[in-house]
Amino acid sequence: MNHALADQPTHPANRLAHFPVSLFATVMGMAGLTIAWMKAAHTMPLPVEVSQGLRVFASALYLFLLGVYALKLLRHPAEVDAERRHPVRLNFFPATSIGLLLLAIAWAPDAPDVARWMWGIGAAAHLAFTLYVMSSWLHHTHYAIQHANPAWFIPVVGNILVPIAGVRFAPVDVSWFFFAIGLVMWGVLMTVVLYRLFFHEPLQTRLAPTQFILIAPPAVGFLSWVALIGEVDAMARILYFFALFLTLLLASNAVRFLRLPFFISAWAYSFPLAAITIATFEMHARSGQPFYGALAMLLLAVLTVVLAVLVTKTALAARRGLICVPE
Repeated sequence: MNHALADQPTHPANRLAHFPVSLFATVMGMAGLTIAWMKAAHTMPLPVEVSQGLRVFASALYLFLLGVYALKLLRHPAEVDAERRHPVRLNFFPATSIGLLLLAIAWAPDAPDVARWMWGIGAAAHLAFTLYVMSSWLHHTHYAIQHANPAWFIPVVGNILVPIAGVRFAPVDVSWFFFAIGLVMWGVLMTVVLYRLFFHEPLQTRLAPTQFILIAPPAVGFLSWVALIGEVDAMARILYFFALFLTLLLASNAVRFLRLPFFISAWAYSFPLAAITIATFEMHARSGQPFYGALAMLLLAVLTVVLAVLVTKTALAARRGLICVPE
């Protein structure tokens, strides 16, 4: 999501070559919003039609982006290869598999057979991305500590998402396999990223929104842990409350983020906010405590407003020809 909006539009004939794989983060955000509204409708007197409409929109968006990127692969393979070799953009290829996993969660209640296939393809693709990205880290010749940023969580820590639907669609050990990868690598990469943030120069302005990605691993980890264990135990509470702390930490810096110009990287706000919102609805459902219900509704309101702003700004930028431009 490190593609900023340029000052001058690019000619339409060249836009496909600059279509960024990071745009798949929009699917993660929309699917996260969908699941959040689904959770809200299950625990609160809210209309289910909202989540149903969002689910269709998120699915159509995924198919559209997948079709466009496939066309880019056919017509501009060199540009796709350049993204694959880029130390930052590489991490957004697994957003394609995460988007499919999230859509599988969204469709599981009403179309379980289709969702099972979506989950299976998404999980297998994400494992392949994990192996590829980690191999590139281990045998690199061009990475530096300055390249480390929260987007590095996407390819490896994204595995922690698999058990949410995986406990329903596959033997439980499959879910534990993916969960173990995501949880352990979260600890490793969290140390690397915090070291980079604490002791080196600040992130580039266009990458600043990716700090919100820090929220996602513990929030999603909480949801997966509860799905695997079946209850909110001590470990679940540790994951949830650490995610809540990170949310408060970033919220306390809201003015800094509001002052940033609009970049496509602003979509990094969306899925992490959705993850903590869904986790809070789960806490409310499991505990029955009114505090979690009120907090969940507040987070849902914030999430909905943030997504509305992101969709509006992205649509306006696309209309002006300011997306899919060279850096």
